[in-house]
Amino acid sequence: MVHVRLPVPAEEAWALVTDVRNHARWVPLTRVDAAPALRVGDRFTAVTGPGARRGGPGLPDRMVVERLVPPTAGRPGRARYRKVGPVLLGTAEVGVRPDGEHAELEWIEDVHLRGLPRGATAWCMRPLLGLMLRVVVRRLEAEVRLSAA
Repeated sequence: MVHVRLPVPAEEAWALVTDVRNHARWVPLTRVDAAPALRVGDRFTAVTGPGARRGGPGLPDRMVVERLVPPTAGRPGRARYRKVGPVLLGTAEVGVRPDGEHAELEWIEDVHLRGLPRGATAWCMRPLLGLMLRVVVRRLEAEVRLSAA
């Protein structure tokens, strides 16, 4: 799990992180094949690999949108994506909480490998996921700060 305070209103942060096509700019070696405006129940795929951004093969991470509740003045927003394989299972969540003119972003990945004990693979993957999330959030924050300047 990672947290970051973004210098944009919560509605703008929400629109940025819930348009999953944007994730391809932040997640290393990844492309995202998704419709422009996802709704609960919609499916999309992120593909990660050395040539994935150029259309090459890689590890497919298929997901289903389970929750999309945007933030309001008095309530944080939460998006939840369920990973449905073929290799990765679990969830990815983003939360956006209004904080005046800024937004507090929380990003959580709970991932394990299909066919192996969940507890063991989740534990083994945690350091890699933590590193990946820190990279993603640093890139996202840099992009937001650059566009706000």
